[in-house]
Amino acid sequence: LVFTEEDKYGLYSNLLFKYFLAEGVVCGHDLFVASAKEHPDNILKELPAPLLDGKELGDEAAAVKSEDFQDSMKIAWRYQNLPKIEVSPTTHTKFGHYYDISKKMSPELCQSVKWHSFYLHEELSFEAKMKTWGMNSGYARLLQSIQRIISQEGFDGSDPQKKQRNVLRIGIQSLGSILWGDDVCCSDAPEDPQSLTKFLYVLRGLLRKSLSACIITVPDHLIQ
Repeated sequence: LVFTEEDKYGLYSNLLFKYFLAEGVVCGHDLFVASAKEHPDNILKELPAPLLDGKELGDEAAAVKSEDFQDSMKIAWRYQNLPKIEVSPTTHTKFGHYYDISKKMSPELCQSVKWHSFYLHEELSFEAKMKTWGMNSGYARLLQSIQRIISQEGFDGSDPQKKQRNVLRIGIQSLGSILWGDDVCCSDAPEDPQSLTKFLYVLRGLLRKSLSACIITVPDHLIQ
């Protein structure tokens, strides 16, 4: 569970948020995107384009090959045929991908993974407001949605998956802002002062027992 404090203009936190989701698409992970500010569909349309074509990969391979050649030239010929000892098995392991933030991910690639969206204003318009676990309606509805996806899509760690194992990436935008119905930031006597704390406590429990990872951007005033 990763918290990102939103910077003044929301540039860096928003970019990191989209990187996290874009990496999920490239890796074939399922996505769950929640927001009370921007519609999740629009967030997914703005993901950066990955650098996956042969040119970039070829340049990287050529650089590694050139480095290996230079190293071999430094080694005396009598050592060339000795068996190599792998000192660090993870030295050449590729982790993560590179992205071009000046381009958007293609719709075809974005639609290649299964994703779920939670837009607070739509969710609250469907049913009457509810209060569960002693927290406000928006947080309670979001927890129910996450719990349902984890259970129905086979991410529950206590229940062995029947399909190939996968990971659920959860992204929650600007949690704790007034748009979520949380008045802790603008009232001397908030209606539910512990709503956000309770939400995070329950969310941590859900993440611990499931195959999932979550990134949350948090408004600057809450940190202060």
